[in-house]
Amino acid sequence: MTARLLAAAMRVITGASPRWVGCLPDPRPRVYFANHSSHLDGPTIWAALPPHVRCMTRPVAALDYWTRGKIRRYLATQVFHAVLVDRKTPTPRNNPLDLMLSAIGQSGSLIVFPEGGRFDGPDPVEFKAGLFYIAKKRPDLELVPVLLDNLNRILPKGELLPVPLIASVTFGEPIRLAEGETRDPFLARARQAVLNLRNT
Repeated sequence: MTARLLAAAMRVITGASPRWVGCLPDPRPRVYFANHSSHLDGPTIWAALPPHVRCMTRPVAALDYWTRGKIRRYLATQVFHAVLVDRKTPTPRNNPLDLMLSAIGQSGSLIVFPEGGRFDGPDPVEFKAGLFYIAKKRPDLELVPVLLDNLNRILPKGELLPVPLIASVTFGEPIRLAEGETRDPFLARARQAVLNLRNT
């Protein structure tokens, strides 16, 4: 019930109704990867998914931000069921990639932000290697590009309260790692898949 109410509230706050231009919502295991400019990004994608997909999809989120304070911790752990990763001091025993792959298991999906942090520009910066290694270790997964627009204006960096504006969430055609494809060409292709959604 809490998840359903929060999802509805997120859609009201952001005004973001999903556009599925390259695929349809499906409960099959997927990785939704998007540009990142606001702390609302993960919850917005999560809320845009239909309930039967949302219940098996977990945002990957920064441990240091989402465990700061009781409300954030509750939302991250009890509502979003986020995969909380330590971005600053990963170790072989606390490897974010291992946590993500374990969270996917046989039937789960993830929401990830391959830039590795939030950026204010209109276009995503170069993607970090994590998405490539997930694709390499789990070639069965569909990797779905997602373009988020206007969320950095609804909750600008450093602000606590959202500004009522209209955002958009566009889901594109899934990609996969091609046979023999190396890291940098794959990451460039994945980033371009997000950018191409501006023209749809």
